Amino acid sequence: MAAYTCDECGMSIGTMTCGQCGAELTHDTLVKDDGSAVHVSRCPAGHGMVKSPMCCGQDMACRV
Repeated sequence: MAAYTCDECGMSIGTMTCGQCGAELTHDTLVKDDGSAVHVSRCPAGHGMVKSPMCCGQDMACRV
């Protein structure tokens, strides 16, 4: 299970699932043209992706 945790306050989020197929979203990192990274949660069946959650004004981390 992918768990996102806030490095600032310790708040965490457990399993997130795709609304179309019910599959658990997997953690991924996109590298933008400027070299910066954006954390995303992606449907393994290809139904799309969402930006990973934020807390305390920063991306929450997922240790996979």
